Amino acid sequence: MAWKKAIILVACVFLLALVLAVPGQEEAQAQPQLTAPEMAKIAREAYIFGYPLVLMDVTRQVMTACPAAGIQCAPINQFANVPVFPDPTFTDVVSPNADTLYSIAWLDLSKGPLVLSVPDTKGRYYVMQMLDAWTNVFAAPGARTTGTGKGDFAIVGPGWQGKLPAGLKKIAAPTNLVWILGRTQTNGKADYAAVHAIQKQYRLTPLSAWGRSYTPPAKVPVDPSVKKAPPVKQVAEMDAQTFFRRLNALMQGNPPAAADAPALSKFAAIGVAPGKKFSLQGLDPGARNALGNGVNEAKRAIAAEVKKPRGKQVNGWSIQYDLGSYGTNYLHRAAIAWVGLGANLAEDAVYPMTRKDADGKPLNGQNRYVLHFAKNQTPPVQAFWSLTMYNDKQALVANPLNRYAIGDRDKLKFNADGSLDLYIQQKSPGKAKESNWLPAPKGSFNLIMRLYWPKKAVLDGVWAPPPVPRVQ
Repeated sequence: MAWKKAIILVACVFLLALVLAVPGQEEAQAQPQLTAPEMAKIAREAYIFGYPLVLMDVTRQVMTACPAAGIQCAPINQFANVPVFPDPTFTDVVSPNADTLYSIAWLDLSKGPLVLSVPDTKGRYYVMQMLDAWTNVFAAPGARTTGTGKGDFAIVGPGWQGKLPAGLKKIAAPTNLVWILGRTQTNGKADYAAVHAIQKQYRLTPLSAWGRSYTPPAKVPVDPSVKKAPPVKQVAEMDAQTFFRRLNALMQGNPPAAADAPALSKFAAIGVAPGKKFSLQGLDPGARNALGNGVNEAKRAIAAEVKKPRGKQVNGWSIQYDLGSYGTNYLHRAAIAWVGLGANLAEDAVYPMTRKDADGKPLNGQNRYVLHFAKNQTPPVQAFWSLTMYNDKQALVANPLNRYAIGDRDKLKFNADGSLDLYIQQKSPGKAKESNWLPAPKGSFNLIMRLYWPKKAVLDGVWAPPPVPRVQ
């Protein structure tokens, strides 16, 4: 189904340009005095540095290759709204979300600012996460930052100068390419209609058309050369010349951050620079091989980084706080882009994950578990929290209740002392306890807790999920 494709591209960007003075499309070549190992080392570092930018652009191509806005994709500067949650039949993306419905848009600010209009959600949580072309979250209008009232936000690109009409709130984007990942709180399937009404009111209007009636184009030409293969696969298949040539072109309108100056100075030695036309012409076979080897080494380095344990390990849970803003940690930034493009700031959501019980043994549906929260120790959040069950393939688990997640929006029964028990097992714990039952599969499984708009205790690491003990 089309909505599944949209979630795939979902489920699975910074500061001032230092290099605007670099000439446009003159040819850039590697310096011949470099040794082959030196060239390979620089190529490795430059690929890791540029990987998120190139991946973002390829993803943008795939997600905007359609003539009109729909479920699967939308033309540039228009929203695509995902209307339903995934279910257990959906296996194309790992760990799908069963808490919010998405509204997704890719922006091109090179021709002028765009105005994002949001309705009054009447207290309902939502966030319009904005990523720059380097995958950094630079703004997140919504319940946490701007409230849930009606609002109009003018998103302006780097270098734009002008006066905004009254009533518009300015959001300065570090790059001309922007990805909006909007998420709206959805309290189960019965809530779909209410959320759909809100999604229809998320609008993008060119500043040039602000103040008068505007209808987004419905018959946008589609580039027939755009490939539909997964973006990660497309980037992986690029050779050194294809990758670096695209990177150089993209950096001209999506300037690197000020802190990237030392890296850019180093990359210039092999012809990687904003606005330059990268070329291997004139290089001997040894130099060309060195650049290719460097790119291959970079791909291996990113893959190895993806496999490393991440985040803080506590009570058997893994918790990451360092997403959405990466500074000069280029390898971490590249690894997160590869495994989870579009990661948000911890201030908006934290996702503790566990595969182990309290004794460090793998979770398995042949056993029964109880997740116990002491009185006043349920997840401290400003919005809401949930616990989602996934099988060993990171898909949702079919069950008699059609319940894939459980949390504070459900009618949970607390114990007499104010504590809370969640029953995690394959078979029903009994009718009296089914309100607190999260069904498990027969075999191995894992749990992801989603904490939306977490409080300071979560962000500071003071609060963490309790262990998941096995019960007899």
